[in-house]
Amino acid sequence: MYEPGHLRTFLSVAQTLSFTQAARRLGLRQSTVSQHVRRLEEATGRQLFTRDTHSVELTEDGEAMLGFARRILDVHEQAAQFFTGTRLRGRLRFGASEDFVLTRLPEILERFRHEHPEVDLELTVELSGTLHEQLAAGRLDLVLAKRRPEDPGGELVWRDELAWIGAPGLRLDPHRPVPLIVYPPPGITRALAL
Repeated sequence: MYEPGHLRTFLSVAQTLSFTQAARRLGLRQSTVSQHVRRLEEATGRQLFTRDTHSVELTEDGEAMLGFARRILDVHEQAAQFFTGTRLRGRLRFGASEDFVLTRLPEILERFRHEHPEVDLELTVELSGTLHEQLAAGRLDLVLAKRRPEDPGGELVWRDELAWIGAPGLRLDPHRPVPLIVYPPPGITRALAL
């Protein structure tokens, strides 16, 4: 009843709240993403997103579809793995930046463990600079970490801008050094701030 490709597109739009970002993430054209969502809405007979030129939000039915879509795709993947006989095995040394550990990463890793129970997943949580060094040295297989736009390698999954924050009423003396709270070296945000 529900096409897995449409469900994957729906989940990507729901995660990013952007048809453009979902298209980039999935390697599709934005018109294809819109078409997938429209077809899923036709199949359900419900509107899953409210959208205008500036924002995308899940409707109540869209929120309900989130859980269904994840479970449908999980079962679809399990059936495909069972009947194709291809199961991932071995060890994956995965590194994640401290910044990402408190986001949706635990949920993603739990899902990975559920889908690939025969993979021995080793998690390393470190500063992004340290993770890049460990990857280059062959001590990690995969990392989710920050990098500067000009740094080579990797696949962009999210772009964000740094912002200065301070206590309300903070006044800086232009003749004195700026008091900073930063990560230790080789922190990327530390280097950019300095």
